[in-house]
Amino acid sequence: MPTHYATFGLAPAMRAGGVLANGVYQAHRDFLDFIIDGRPLLLRLADLDAVSPLAADLGPTLFTAHVRGLLLESEAPLAGGRHVLYGCPECAGLECGAVTAVIERDGTDIVWRDFAWQTGESADLAREGYPGVGPFRFRGDQYRAELERLLSEDDSHPAPGAARRVLLIGHRTAALGKLAAALRGIGVGAEIVRDAVGVSHDELRSYGAVVFERGVGEERRTAVRKAFLAAGSSAVLVDGLAPVVPLLVAQIEQALDRCPQDQRRLLRLAAVPGEATLALAAPCRVRLTAYRVGRVTRARPAELFDAEMGPGEHRVPVDVRATKGEAFVVARTTGSVLVTAVAGEAAGR
Repeated sequence: MPTHYATFGLAPAMRAGGVLANGVYQAHRDFLDFIIDGRPLLLRLADLDAVSPLAADLGPTLFTAHVRGLLLESEAPLAGGRHVLYGCPECAGLECGAVTAVIERDGTDIVWRDFAWQTGESADLAREGYPGVGPFRFRGDQYRAELERLLSEDDSHPAPGAARRVLLIGHRTAALGKLAAALRGIGVGAEIVRDAVGVSHDELRSYGAVVFERGVGEERRTAVRKAFLAAGSSAVLVDGLAPVVPLLVAQIEQALDRCPQDQRRLLRLAAVPGEATLALAAPCRVRLTAYRVGRVTRARPAELFDAEMGPGEHRVPVDVRATKGEAFVVARTTGSVLVTAVAGEAAGR
């Protein structure tokens, strides 16, 4: 019987940060996910809030150590030849739990087997294993080439700079100051300026997103767009929906997401008064939050929905009062977030 080989690759992924409805800050993490036979390994592991050791915010020494560990150039960090493939996005501590697997050579091949959820020095496969996941056999040359690419001079692992810096364009209002503080609190750099004219091209290319305050006129917006275009920047330009910090943070997280569309759990989101529609690629927990923007009262979040959902398109009834007038809906799943304005006759009144 011919040997079945799985393909091995890497792709950008993100654990979306944010200011949640209860005021808790959730850390933003950029990392590389393992792509096996064209599909992210993380999506095979149910609804898991975790990141791989190949994270953008690691120092070069630690990042290189993780790569060399996966290449089996150093001793396995856990007993039984086990390596951490995903860990806690907040602290990376094993006590929070981690997905581990045995990585070993078999001739010229590399094999990943015995996947488990591990919280101590050893893994109990009978109680904590992932049945049906693996083993995966990779051609050694293809596996090594993909990982060694991260160690080359033109290092292609997710750079902390461009992915995790945001430029806020506005009048340095208190609202922008609060937004910048919130972004820094979740691990995203933020600077506030009036425009980008005269800023060096290298500096402009270091930003992953540009956010325009509501009051910024079209002339200044056009000048900023031209400056970033001339710099060859890939930054996403975002029009701030409303002066509501958690909502703006969610918008920015959506803009910073570099994960390929076909490798995401949350694919689409739309909302009209009384209903939200969303499409999922994999089973996961979904949280919907509404933000109403009143003329006098301060915007407050309203939790609309929080439950496990399967793949496919879903229509979720929501309280019309929560989306009356000018309102927006934020959908969060493990690792991603989408924001939409509530459309329809009731919106904007």
